[in-house]
Amino acid sequence: MSARNLFLLPGDGIGPEAMGEVRKVIEHMNTHEAAGFTLDEGLVGGSAYDAHGEGISDADMAKAMAADAVLFGAVGGPKWDKVPYEVRPEAGLLRLRKDMELFANLRPAICYPALANSSSLKQDVIEGLDILIVRELTGGVYFGEPKEITDLGNGQKRAVDTQVYETYEIERIAAVAFDLARTRDNRVCSMEKRNVMKSGLFWNEVVTATHARDYQDVELSHMLADAGGMQLVRWPKQFDVIVTDNLFGDMLSDVAAMLTGSLGMLPSASLGAPDPATGKRKALYEPVHGSAPDIAGTGAANPIAMIASFAMCLRYSFEMIDEADRLEAAIAKVLDEGYRTGDIMPSDGQAGLKAVGTVEMGDAVLAAYAG
Repeated sequence: MSARNLFLLPGDGIGPEAMGEVRKVIEHMNTHEAAGFTLDEGLVGGSAYDAHGEGISDADMAKAMAADAVLFGAVGGPKWDKVPYEVRPEAGLLRLRKDMELFANLRPAICYPALANSSSLKQDVIEGLDILIVRELTGGVYFGEPKEITDLGNGQKRAVDTQVYETYEIERIAAVAFDLARTRDNRVCSMEKRNVMKSGLFWNEVVTATHARDYQDVELSHMLADAGGMQLVRWPKQFDVIVTDNLFGDMLSDVAAMLTGSLGMLPSASLGAPDPATGKRKALYEPVHGSAPDIAGTGAANPIAMIASFAMCLRYSFEMIDEADRLEAAIAKVLDEGYRTGDIMPSDGQAGLKAVGTVEMGDAVLAAYAG
């Protein structure tokens, strides 16, 4: 069996702590299941800025490009708030997405049965939630030009960000959403702002044409993105797959994440196009929660989102479906048994729940997986 090459970028804040728990799972799989993972590790974000003066070095970028998959922790924190914009910690993540051409971001929002009462929404609204947001990741307002702040004189300035999409960018992200819907409940809702944005009108037209041409078997609906945000908190279970642009996807996926009770619970995958020769996609997997500098170093971080991101890696990059299923089942089992990090512990402290830290939660998931 050929080696499975993983490049780890733990990053800043709680990233290294959460990544440590994934390392345990990988080491177990190598030792007991002959999984054949080979690991290398680099710097990204603030840690890369401290070492190299930029969000990610050229050398680590080359390693990311050569790997079968990248596991990413988190970047940023108050320490780097004043660094130049071009080399801020987040620039490292943006470069990874751009250079690896990771145009499709997959963010599942799943409510584990044991956590149905942890959401701020009523239990009947959230129980059984399983939706997937497919966000376009390399176009739109985050990358469009011009992007500038201009001094107009007389104490006035003008800031410009540009929303730009071309046909192929919308076609390919729509295709990902439709293909994934076919493996789920076969429904896609496309969200944009066609009522006030030309790019939204164009998005709607291209998604509609892609559906008519190649995916008529999938149910397609359209919704304005602001209405979509409202519907996500009103009745989220009406959705199966949501496809949207970079800006709205950023916001809507965070809304969906909090439906489940904690950002610490949710993984994501960012995928490129299949290689014409090998069929493999460049891919980066990361938790949704960010660097959480307020709890970094305290051992309180929830590692589940990072572990679940590795489960997505097993599924999408290595076609290790059985192992991915087992790892996700292990997470559910541990939650059913009452293990809780601080972010998912009810404020009133329910009887039978076990307050644990990062290491204890990681150990419990690994034990359930190995069990």
